[in-house]
Amino acid sequence: MRVKYFYQLIASHMGVLVFAVAILSTLFIFYGERVAYSDKAEELERYGEQILQELEQARPGTDLQSYVTVLEAQNINFIVFDQQSRILYPINGNFPSVELTPDEWNVIERGETLVVYRDVERFERSMTFVALPYVEGSTLAGGVLLASPVSGIREMVAELNRTLVAVIAISLPFALLLSLLLAKIHVTRLQRMRKATSMISEGHYQVNLPESNFDEFGDLAHDFNVMADKLQRSNEEIEQLENRRRRFMADVSHEMRTPLTTIAGVVEGLKSGMIEEQQREKGIRLVSDETKRLMRLVNENLDYEKIRSNQVTLMKEEIEAAELLEIIQEQLQLQAAEKGDRLLIEAEPGEMIYGDMDRLIQILVNIVKNSIQFTDGGDIFLRARAESEVTVLEVEDTGNGIEVDELEMIWRRFYKADVSRGSGQFGLGLSIVRQLVNLHDGEISVESEKGKGTKFTIRLPHKPSDK
Repeated sequence: MRVKYFYQLIASHMGVLVFAVAILSTLFIFYGERVAYSDKAEELERYGEQILQELEQARPGTDLQSYVTVLEAQNINFIVFDQQSRILYPINGNFPSVELTPDEWNVIERGETLVVYRDVERFERSMTFVALPYVEGSTLAGGVLLASPVSGIREMVAELNRTLVAVIAISLPFALLLSLLLAKIHVTRLQRMRKATSMISEGHYQVNLPESNFDEFGDLAHDFNVMADKLQRSNEEIEQLENRRRRFMADVSHEMRTPLTTIAGVVEGLKSGMIEEQQREKGIRLVSDETKRLMRLVNENLDYEKIRSNQVTLMKEEIEAAELLEIIQEQLQLQAAEKGDRLLIEAEPGEMIYGDMDRLIQILVNIVKNSIQFTDGGDIFLRARAESEVTVLEVEDTGNGIEVDELEMIWRRFYKADVSRGSGQFGLGLSIVRQLVNLHDGEISVESEKGKGTKFTIRLPHKPSDK
């Protein structure tokens, strides 16, 4: 069975209200009657004490008649009885004989006042009566009993009940209206959240619910907005990754198509004999170069994924800066000479670098190759110097430079600063460089001016001191 939350709220509000009213009404009636009967019993007890004081006079009974007149005017009757329950005063009266139970007699014999709030068995109508012990000397002589009908009390309680019912009848409609208003407010807020949830399920993440610190609904709205914002950012990241994946596939297809086409063409020419004998060695060398190029492309991509997923463990040690830069110079000297470039080292003897030797070579080789690619007949400087907390490595060239709006883009995977002048290599090198520098807890930055050259700066922390 499905019941709307709106009606559940109304039912809960009204149910609580009716239950509370029922409990309060019951307590009010019960304690109202108790208070009314207690007040009547206290009144009878005060008159009984006055009668006892009269009985203690030298000539008892002289002024008792006056009490009879006064009390009858208030619809109160009294008698004086002995231990045998015989009426001693008034002699001529219509008061029924006193028949007290043994337990009630025990109360009087203990010298206490007996109070009965309602009694309908010993009288012709419902009565409230009290019995006070009458003692002569030190002996119990009997008692004084005063009784009054409870009809007036019951009428008063009935009037109170009627007033209570009228108040409830008037307040319930107002309570119902208030319950409807509160239920409408709560349900409206829930419906707003439901609508926002539906929008998110349809892929619309730009949702903003009104927030407040008033109650849990406000907290829920805040958490919902935070969730929507995170989903929006995640969706944007997914779209960016999807775009990168598409670009990756396009780049892979483009980069691999050329060497594969070359290899296939040469192999087919060798197979069919279309390549002359004197050109066969050149064709085989071309196939070998293109195969190595494909292997390099695949290895760079795998290496990048390992570095990005923190699957690389660095073996850090102190390395002499000049030695490291000389290794880079030796490896790339021939490649630089083909472009008419000079590799120049500027490093103080004894200057030390703390890092992984192989990975630092990989970092510098990628950067220097990039400089060689975009520098024709220029100089490429390899520098190392020490600062207070870091060792600074610089690779500066006098090449073509990079546009300002492209500087941050060069770190992206597969990005090439100048495709038209590219050598057909993947744009993975600088992405790998940045990841490896981060693994060394270092920083890398680039400065460039179009037509004047580019400078890469790497800052690596010194070896921690042993304490």
